[in-house]
Amino acid sequence: MKTRGAELTFKHNLKRGRHGWLRLTPAYSVKLVGDLLARYPGAKTVLDPFSGTGTTGLVCAERGVACDLLDVNPFLVWLARTKTRNFVASDIELLMTSAPEIARRTLSMSHEHRWTPPITDIERWWAPARLSLLSRLFEAIREVLPTDCAARDLASLAFCRCMIDWSNAAFNHQSMSFKDRSDSLFEHEDETLVGEFSSRASMIAEAAGQYLAGSVVVREADSRQIPDPTWRPYDLVITSPPYPNRISYIRELRPYMYWLSFLREAREAGELDWRAIGGTWGIATSRMEKWQPAGSGVPFPGFDGIIDSIRSRSVVLANYVHKYFVDMIAHMRSLRPRMEDGGRVHYIVGNSKFYDTIVPVERIYAAIMREHGFTDVRVTPIRKRNSKKELIEFDVSAAAT
Repeated sequence: MKTRGAELTFKHNLKRGRHGWLRLTPAYSVKLVGDLLARYPGAKTVLDPFSGTGTTGLVCAERGVACDLLDVNPFLVWLARTKTRNFVASDIELLMTSAPEIARRTLSMSHEHRWTPPITDIERWWAPARLSLLSRLFEAIREVLPTDCAARDLASLAFCRCMIDWSNAAFNHQSMSFKDRSDSLFEHEDETLVGEFSSRASMIAEAAGQYLAGSVVVREADSRQIPDPTWRPYDLVITSPPYPNRISYIRELRPYMYWLSFLREAREAGELDWRAIGGTWGIATSRMEKWQPAGSGVPFPGFDGIIDSIRSRSVVLANYVHKYFVDMIAHMRSLRPRMEDGGRVHYIVGNSKFYDTIVPVERIYAAIMREHGFTDVRVTPIRKRNSKKELIEFDVSAAAT
């Protein structure tokens, strides 16, 4: 097992064409997915039921493999669809010819108040001058490029990249934090930053010209109720579900979702996180206090003791961990009938620690797989993670026989 293995994380993706279009910490490594795919040269249909940023689908598309992607978050569905589609030359040409006009309009617009998303304490995210520039750039994109056009999706990606690069967000932690607020740092900053947008658009246009041989279908769906396969029964699953570590993925996604109107008010973020496995944002936390398990228990010896140990410190955290595995049981129950006999599954998961209690996520996954008809279950350590020393990432794999 490698100690850190940065090449097995999202950091490995940043300079790899479409994979690097947006930097999101929920993404996992292109190399890891590629290494797993290489073990199964005969794989015909791959599923990623927690597809996130679309890494699995894009790697499959690059290798000519059919793939279904599922995610409950509509922004991530849009992102994965954009990353895995084939663009025609006219799409790319329209983006490149429109970028200078978008830049010109942005700089010529007055600085009077324009639309900004209803993010609470929005100036924590962007200094006033940069927020004004973003709002003008956003409006210029919508003036120049028509709705529902591929070039607008690409321009929106360039906007998202600039929006986060110009923000006070810091990525020096496993989640996200904020740097000290600052105003514009130098004279003529607007011109420099708009130039960055043009550079991002060029970078995206270049990668968008890549032909993808594999067909990818991306669907907004709840992985606890997996829809019927698009192509044929799945013979391979490669996925990295949320970890039970109480880090809200939607926290990092909110700025993109508000700007692109996937979210319109704070309550929607909490409702979406409540529907997501492992969600912890807003109302998802308050509802967790009242949550009660129903049906059969988690098939892992000592699980009740783990929950009781956490509950002695926090009822909310105990319910959170318990519900996480109940949801994963529903997922495995839904998955097995959609697998081809002889197919394999690979789940990239990490264990967790709450107070002094280690949650052996990988062993609990293995037990759930066995309970739902999977055999030849294997738990393989991949790397140590960058937080507490006890935390390790694993590949939990099994056969559908």
